[in-house]
Amino acid sequence: MVLDLVLDDSYQPLKSRAIAKKLDLLDDEREVKRAIKRLIRDGDLRFGDKHLVMKPSKPKKPGRKPRKKTENITTETGQKFKRKDNEIVGTFRKTSGGFGFVTPEDSIVTDRSEDIFVPRSRTGDAAHLDKVIVRIPKEKKEDSKKRGKRKESGRGPAGRIVRVIERYTHRFVGTYQENEDYGIVVVDSATFEHGILVGDAGAKACKVGDKVVIEMANFPSAHSPGEGVIVEVLGDRGQPGVDTRMVIAEYGLPEEFPEAVLEDARRQAEAFDETIGEDRTDFTGKTVITIDPKTARDFDDAISLEQIENGHWQLGVHIADVSHFVPFRSALDAEAYARSTSVYLPDKVIPMLPEIISNNLASLQPDRIRYCMTALIEFTDEGVPIGTELHRGAIKSAHRFNYEEIDEYLEDDQPWKDELTPEVFGLVRNMHTLAMKLRKRRMDRGAINLVLPEVRIDLDDDGKVSGAHTEENTESHQVIEEFMLAANEAVAQRIEDEKLFLIRRIHESPTEKKLQELTKFVQSLGIDCGNLKDRFELKRVVEESESMQEQHAIHFAVLRTMQKAVYSPEEIGHYALASPAYCHFTSPIRRYPDLVIHRMVGDLVDGKKPKSNFDSLAALGKHCSHLEKRAADAERELKKLKLLSFMSEKIGDKLTGVITGVEQFGLFVQGIEIPAEGLIPIESLPGDNYTYERRSRTLSGAREKNQFRLGDQIEVEVAVVDLDKRLLEYRIVGVKPGRSRSTQRGGGRTKDKSQDRKLSSRKPVRDEGFEERPSKERPSREKRGDAKPVREKSSARDKTNSERSKSKDKTKAGAKPKRNRSRSKDRDDFEDFVWEEVRKSGKTRKQREAEKAKKFKSSKVTKSKKSKKVQAQKKKSTEAAKKAARKKKVAAAKAKQKKKGKQRKK
Repeated sequence: MVLDLVLDDSYQPLKSRAIAKKLDLLDDEREVKRAIKRLIRDGDLRFGDKHLVMKPSKPKKPGRKPRKKTENITTETGQKFKRKDNEIVGTFRKTSGGFGFVTPEDSIVTDRSEDIFVPRSRTGDAAHLDKVIVRIPKEKKEDSKKRGKRKESGRGPAGRIVRVIERYTHRFVGTYQENEDYGIVVVDSATFEHGILVGDAGAKACKVGDKVVIEMANFPSAHSPGEGVIVEVLGDRGQPGVDTRMVIAEYGLPEEFPEAVLEDARRQAEAFDETIGEDRTDFTGKTVITIDPKTARDFDDAISLEQIENGHWQLGVHIADVSHFVPFRSALDAEAYARSTSVYLPDKVIPMLPEIISNNLASLQPDRIRYCMTALIEFTDEGVPIGTELHRGAIKSAHRFNYEEIDEYLEDDQPWKDELTPEVFGLVRNMHTLAMKLRKRRMDRGAINLVLPEVRIDLDDDGKVSGAHTEENTESHQVIEEFMLAANEAVAQRIEDEKLFLIRRIHESPTEKKLQELTKFVQSLGIDCGNLKDRFELKRVVEESESMQEQHAIHFAVLRTMQKAVYSPEEIGHYALASPAYCHFTSPIRRYPDLVIHRMVGDLVDGKKPKSNFDSLAALGKHCSHLEKRAADAERELKKLKLLSFMSEKIGDKLTGVITGVEQFGLFVQGIEIPAEGLIPIESLPGDNYTYERRSRTLSGAREKNQFRLGDQIEVEVAVVDLDKRLLEYRIVGVKPGRSRSTQRGGGRTKDKSQDRKLSSRKPVRDEGFEERPSKERPSREKRGDAKPVREKSSARDKTNSERSKSKDKTKAGAKPKRNRSRSKDRDDFEDFVWEEVRKSGKTRKQREAEKAKKFKSSKVTKSKKSKKVQAQKKKSTEAAKKAARKKKVAAAKAKQKKKGKQRKK
């Protein structure tokens, strides 16, 4: 059955679980996996990327054993070599401590269980996010007990980086400093442990303290310093716009469009005349509106809705036809592919397409004829989709709304009657009715909706933070969201029905291990729930927690359990949306995968077969997912920089925060009013012996019973802001920090092993409520007197000790008494010994120690004098050798010049 399915011409590469699902054998999933492994071992099938089951690359020859596969790898410098069996390709993530972890290429994006630990001394010259090869030493045979313990603890193997295949970036941002005769750049975020040598920066007119961009010539390693060249001076950190330029340079974001691309866009503008050709469906007679944010400059989606003869609803989702203005393999297309997405920074937008197209030609502006790709979806009165028609179309938007206006309309529509035409007035009400039915159906089928309000920062004219506001997911947002989701699903299903590969938006289900941890965490909060592997049980917990105090804790924990959505042609579906077929169709102005889908839709409308190659779509998905992550990281980093600058003026200010992360080394807390996330190190927590519960994400104090868990709200104050290290630290209000230590329970130590050692070696400091142990101080001379003091035998213990000492004296009569260093001896015995020594030598202990110190000092001085002489002689000899070498070089150079001169004369 498995072989028949995979060898079928219409088969799309799937994972073992998806194959079991296709064959209706989910109950026998283990047997299906075994069958697949047997077929792969026999050479009938093969594993592709990410364990996708694929057809064999070559037909199997009878009687011949399959050869062992060795992978050939080419580095970015063009070097070719073969990868060994115990070498793994992956992405290196370096920490500020110098050590790091390598995430294997084939591992799941959000799962770090397969990470390989790399100690500081074995990282080579690899930098953060470089693609590397890590070598794992071949394991010795371990007994089953040890192997089981290691598996339980969650600790992965340790390795050594043997080669860097591809650098993530050669450019870094830092602060210029000078040290005697040379310049150095201290790279931001503690990317490198030491400054990078840049030589003389005079050519760039660089001042000490300036923010600069450097190009690395030699990357630093544990044994050699790094060297670089300053390529751009950004200026003083406090100047407006410098922080934005820093992030753009650091993440390698594109800025200006090449002239060839702009010229191509101008040609498209000249050719466009708003005429509706025969190949397009004319929708200009329909009532069409747009709903966008107030600040939107491009309008890429519009909606029409009408009731047809059979009483059903026909929803029209009209999306800007970007493919008309961006021909395949044109200069515009190449640039759009290279950018893959628009980047929305807090104070700047870096568009995927030139503004002449994104804000003008393709934008669905009101009262203008604009080209579109249209999905007409028929729904029953209950919101069940019946069928989908795809069109190349042309529309004329009747009205432009923003979300706030729609919310006002839904609250009270009477004031809008005079402002809107009857068609537009009725359309908005019908849109809301249908959208709410679609939303209810989506939730009933198992979609998971997390309530995590997004906090947006407000900027002044200089680009500095002036405040923040929360963006709520109101019903106006939900109307557009439901219609966009419906269009994305309808288009994906239509292309899938044609048995074609497509670039999907996939969201894998959480791993079983993470769901088990989530179940235990939710149960630890006192909430009754079954196994959260069942999506409907998870959905129930999420919905019921919305009215609970633990809402933040549960929703944050669920978010951390989820995997990251990516682009891929794999037929996996979208877990959070509970959608088996899903793609991005609705934003081609700002996302390249949407443009690819539009081209496929255009071919289907024209009666052509779209290009559909699994491998090329997989490569495209990887490329777009990577650049999408880069854009999100850059946006987050710039927001963080602006918030740090804002918080640097708020040291000591108090605010309410939510615990967004619990680790063995401390708590991550994000402010509710101002969304600045900072760390509360474990040393700053109330003094206690803390236990880190990895599964429940809590730090629990054993002594004072303090407890901190994910999602808790706490009052904090701003303690430390370091702009160069990009570090923000909080401390809990009204708590005097005491030294605390943390041990881990439920999964072994964390992967940050140096941090583990650092924390476990700390001793808890005495709290104010603790009684101090009395010290055993030696009595003063005045108390002792000149003669041997008389001991008062006040206890049986004293008697036994004195008797023991007398018996020792009898057995060792005449022998020189030795100093007893045993801690178990009584103080009286020690005094006996001291005063016997004083009587014999006539000197006190202090006098004898002073004499010893004097002798040691004099011997040390003579030794140091000798060593200084030896060092001076060595220095002279090395200087002489250097001078001789220089003379030799100069003589050789002169001889070479003379020889060249003679040759020229000849």
